[in-house]
Amino acid sequence: MSKDKDKAKDKPEADVAEGEDGAPAKKKLPMKLVIIGAAGAVLVLGGGGAAAMMLMGGHGGAKGKAEKKHETPKKDDAKKEGGKGAVSPISPGPDGVVFYTMPDILVNMQATDSRPVYLKLKLAFELPDRETADAIEPAAPRLNDMFQGFLRELRPEDLSGSEGSYQLRQEIQRRVNLVIAPAKVNAVLIQEMLIQ
Repeated sequence: MSKDKDKAKDKPEADVAEGEDGAPAKKKLPMKLVIIGAAGAVLVLGGGGAAAMMLMGGHGGAKGKAEKKHETPKKDDAKKEGGKGAVSPISPGPDGVVFYTMPDILVNMQATDSRPVYLKLKLAFELPDRETADAIEPAAPRLNDMFQGFLRELRPEDLSGSEGSYQLRQEIQRRVNLVIAPAKVNAVLIQEMLIQ
């Protein structure tokens, strides 16, 4: 027994501390290790959140603020769209034409290999007058359905080069004119096309 007491005297107190039930107490982690672990967790979660935001099309930072500066809703359009701050998809153009901007279109395209390929399109229609723009709004669900069916059948190689872009515009214009007949779209403008 005297040997045990001598050994206990030689060891630091933290090593011989015992819990309430007589078993040795567990050592606590150093504070530096806890802080490093917490910082790492914050970085991983923050990076995951930022990646999710980018993948889901969220706009943040300087790019989102710069885009908002350029959007100036017209007073008449804001009232018509249902309140303050509402941005109308209809905007006047030169020589009496009107532009109608469609909401972004995102479709999963056919690919030759097994990886998924996505197409994101932002389109604007050049219209002869405001009445034609008013005819497009009630047909928007039919237009979205048409876009989904048509664009999902395309392959990435169908859209390559200026010829692919030209054919895409012509085919979209033909299909939109069928949906909104007797109204007519003068031209289809591709504002953004992203294949990913």
